[in-house]
Amino acid sequence: MYAVIRTGGKQYRVAPGDTLKIETTEHNDGAIEFADVLAVSAEEGKFEQELGGAKVLASVVGEGRGDKILVFHFKRKKQYKKMQGHRQNFVEVKINEILVNGKSFKAESK
Repeated sequence: MYAVIRTGGKQYRVAPGDTLKIETTEHNDGAIEFADVLAVSAEEGKFEQELGGAKVLASVVGEGRGDKILVFHFKRKKQYKKMQGHRQNFVEVKINEILVNGKSFKAESK
């Protein structure tokens, strides 16, 4: 059981119980709801045809900043050098439940 969601300009393949790092988004009380669901598969090789009202529910595990990325601009023979660093903020979420067509798929407890 998995779904494909779109958030932060990227697409993610998620299943109940997965944890992933996404770009910083608004969340209230540690819960996030993804309504932009592109595809849902309940069993291997078969996709749900009707996705009206499909959503993925997740809870926030933590927040942080990624590794530093260095951006270096250089123009030879012109004495031009410019270096800039960047760290992207992220939110780590755990997928709890996938809802589609009145069916609910939750993470299995061990």
